[in-house]
Amino acid sequence: MDEDEFWQLLEECRPTGADPDAERLAAALEERLAAGPVAAVAGFAERLSAALYRLDRRELGEGLGGDAFLYARAAVVADGRAAYRAVLADPRRFAPYAEGFAWAEPLLYVPDGAYRRLTGGEWPRATAHSYESYSNTEGWAR
Repeated sequence: MDEDEFWQLLEECRPTGADPDAERLAAALEERLAAGPVAAVAGFAERLSAALYRLDRRELGEGLGGDAFLYARAAVVADGRAAYRAVLADPRRFAPYAEGFAWAEPLLYVPDGAYRRLTGGEWPRATAHSYESYSNTEGWAR
């Protein structure tokens, strides 16, 4: 899955109406990915991990706890490519996510659920980048 396919999939699965914690988005994504193939699940997980990793930067997360920062970064991704690019271009655009507790934790478990439905097994979570907060050492360098 390339970057354009990742963002397109998010847009296609975005529900109409309010979805403050991205629960409906995550369910729709899991449903689509569970239709196979496993390579699509792996590709989605890679793109998600890369997007979260790029947002893992001091100017966005300083002063936030690890889980809060992770879930707020997921909310930025859940809001789509335009929101993601806006936050990368101007860190001040991250404030509403952090201050408003805009969390999209369910997005993080989409690959797990889709993989389980496809294979019956547990997703190994072997992506090039960690989802975890503060793992982007370059983004946290002084």
